[in-house]
Amino acid sequence: MIDIPDNIKNLIREEKYSIDDVGMSDSKVIVFDDKILKIPNTSEEAENEFRVMEWLQGKLPVPKVLGYEKDDKNTYLLMTKVPGEMACADKFLKDPDQLTAILAAGLHALWQVDINSCPCNWNLERKLQKAKYAVANNLVDIEDAEPDTFGENGFENPNHLLEWLLSNKPEEELVFSHGDFCLPNILIENGEVSGYIDLGRTGISDKWQDIALCYRSLLHNFDGKYTGKQYQGFYAEVFFEKLGLEPNWEKIRYYILLDELF
Repeated sequence: MIDIPDNIKNLIREEKYSIDDVGMSDSKVIVFDDKILKIPNTSEEAENEFRVMEWLQGKLPVPKVLGYEKDDKNTYLLMTKVPGEMACADKFLKDPDQLTAILAAGLHALWQVDINSCPCNWNLERKLQKAKYAVANNLVDIEDAEPDTFGENGFENPNHLLEWLLSNKPEEELVFSHGDFCLPNILIENGEVSGYIDLGRTGISDKWQDIALCYRSLLHNFDGKYTGKQYQGFYAEVFFEKLGLEPNWEKIRYYILLDELF
């Protein structure tokens, strides 16, 4: 076990654990039988996750905070483990019709949360400010980008992409947003969303932020990008039918491109 503050250590004692390496997060995630210890990669997102998790108790199925500590090097967030399996589990990918229906219901549940007292704001201006910082400090990993984002048929470099994003800002439809609505961050049990996890970017944002990243995550989980195993039967039309929305492809493209800078 890595060195952790005594207050957190007293809560986990000598429990057995494993390391979770599923998903794209840079955070260290240590899994116990009934709890999770997360050591986020940024203190800002750690603070956001702590605040929004406390605020969401009784509103949505999210973990409960058991301990929260900061030291000179890291932030430590100990939380309960919520029930369910990740939406990218094999059994869900084998049934795309049911999976898209569950995810659509999960998105609608987020949008029904009243944002008037929400403590966390991730609107477009804030995201673009963070994107500017990432570009200015060479923090963008272009090797991890979509194949057509940069290069001959795409943008010259992250700065070129940032300029395009600043010049093409869409009008926002502000709702309560997960912020990283990808399949590993959504847990399912008994045919419904049983938990939302990885809440570092959760708060007020455009509804198309979540739709865009969910759509991209579905595409890549079905085409085998992450595991090498391909699944059949996912169609964008079915996903948007379940959502009850006409796809806004301009906004979907915008938020997928914006995510390249995070």
